[in-house]
Amino acid sequence: MIHSQAIVDAGARLAEDVSVGPWTFIGPDVEIGPGCIIEPHVIIKGPTRIGAGNHIYQFSSIGEATPDRKYRNEPTRLVIGDHNIIREGVTIHRGTVQDRHETTIGDHNLLMAAVHVGHDCVIGNHAVLVNNVALAGHVTVGDWAILSGYTLVHQFCKIGAHSFSGMGTAIGKDVPAFVTVSGAPAEAKTINMEGMRRRGFSAEAINDLRRAYKVIYKQGLTLDIALQRLESMISDSPEVRLLIESLQASERGIVR
Repeated sequence: MIHSQAIVDAGARLAEDVSVGPWTFIGPDVEIGPGCIIEPHVIIKGPTRIGAGNHIYQFSSIGEATPDRKYRNEPTRLVIGDHNIIREGVTIHRGTVQDRHETTIGDHNLLMAAVHVGHDCVIGNHAVLVNNVALAGHVTVGDWAILSGYTLVHQFCKIGAHSFSGMGTAIGKDVPAFVTVSGAPAEAKTINMEGMRRRGFSAEAINDLRRAYKVIYKQGLTLDIALQRLESMISDSPEVRLLIESLQASERGIVR
């Protein structure tokens, strides 16, 4: 399963059924779980842990040290979960000691061609990062979020679960859960209704979130007052509760 022209360091640990293509380099302190396919011309450096069933395509660089000027070759790491698809030319950097020591990617994510994931980022599950998305360091991406092509995300921003960005969006503040943003700089447009329908959310849930969106964005309220209104109106909705929690977790302020 390992091509004769691949270079796999003796300090790497690969499950027996891992497939490694020619001209791929896998360095020491790399662990790759069962069922993974590593195409030709991939570079994987450690410390890196990769779970089961991942498919990494050609010319990707996985687990490289960050170019952050504060980094001094400390032993930080990258952890990737299960069943992710990492397409051509993706770059994913390890963490830094100034933050989490770790860059983390969950399960069932799709990272399309030329995506960049900077140091100390956290990507949840089932997210889609379309071609040329770039995440600066310390970015958090929630479950089921979709970032369209050429979306740029400033460091320390939080991208809420089930949110959506239009192509070429420049995000400099936090994006609440379920919210659609677009533009440079990013502006909030609506609730991600189409994404919710595709994932089977009920009409009631969608309507609750539309009402919540109006409270946050259409009534000229401060965020604190908007949160108070939401708590009194529709906080019993689990979807609105998730939206409220994403607002409460914001440290950079939200996209308006």
